Amino acid sequence: MSKYSVLVVGMGKRGMHHATTFNANPKFQVAGICDIDPARLDAAAAKLGNPQKGTDVAALAKAVKPDVFCFCTLPNLRTPMIKAAIDSGAKLIAFEKPVALTSAELFTVRDLIRKAGVKAVVSHQHRYGTHYRKVKEIIASGALGRVHTVYGTATGWMTHMLSHLIDYTCWFNDYTGASWAMGQAAGRVKLADNHPSPDYIGGFVQFSNGVRGVYECGAGAPDVPEASRWWGKCRMGAQGSEGFAEVFTNGGWRSLTKSGGYQTGEGVMNYENDMPPYIQEMADWLDDAKKVHQCNFEHACLGAEIMLALQRSAAEGGQVALPLTAGVDEQALLKAKVPDRPILVSFEQNKKEFGIV
Repeated sequence: MSKYSVLVVGMGKRGMHHATTFNANPKFQVAGICDIDPARLDAAAAKLGNPQKGTDVAALAKAVKPDVFCFCTLPNLRTPMIKAAIDSGAKLIAFEKPVALTSAELFTVRDLIRKAGVKAVVSHQHRYGTHYRKVKEIIASGALGRVHTVYGTATGWMTHMLSHLIDYTCWFNDYTGASWAMGQAAGRVKLADNHPSPDYIGGFVQFSNGVRGVYECGAGAPDVPEASRWWGKCRMGAQGSEGFAEVFTNGGWRSLTKSGGYQTGEGVMNYENDMPPYIQEMADWLDDAKKVHQCNFEHACLGAEIMLALQRSAAEGGQVALPLTAGVDEQALLKAKVPDRPILVSFEQNKKEFGIV
């Protein structure tokens, strides 16, 4: 059986998660790896069967000519990576969230991918956890009655976490498009982070089917006591006329419905369990164009526009209509407009994570 060749760019934690899972799948073979750190590159190569390696992405991609171009880099490198992937002739591009830091870049990368006709997926892989799938199953069954609200909170900062919150709640709402968003932001500490974010952002989204989305992310987001690990303090769910169902990234799930009563179940985010189906669906999509990946790029773009609209609203005020029609630099807007005042946290543990003495 022939294998799809893979080039993985970025040999940090997430890059190695991808590379080792690709290599463990009989449909793939890691043919090349790239990183700016030669020592990290050498260490990774020894664990991956010694594929071709290099520090120059474009040159290595042209040499390897991969079927799959996967990059796990900082979020400020989206456009050059996607250009390198397309130039290499890759059939599928896989990359980390968020899709882009600004709507201007979102429109650029979306145009590049659509024009090239290449498949693309974005790593919203938490959905493969049994607890996430159980909540989606309950919502899809109709047990909640008329769903009127979806919601997500996370104490991690925006560029790490908000993309996840929005994508999974859009999944709960069958990826219905949004009509508008309105948001607010506070705190400047994490604007200087390599995942630049206001310390706290929250807001509302109106979906075209009448469902309301409510989101909070960062230092002011509420504690999720069901999850002990700080980065796992994420709550996502849906409320309807006959009940609710919600999932905690590192704390299982629970539901209360008119027909089923109160139910709970276990589940934690686990890369060893969540990555294999995420990778397998890439093979399925490459084998059969009708088997579109759950984490496909077009779905991710719906969430990206919502995330960027919340930022634009926080900086400029008022509601922002969706879909967006013009690209701007939301990062610059936030840096210019977010007040220079100490953030007020929701619980003590957030003080350490946001540098508050």
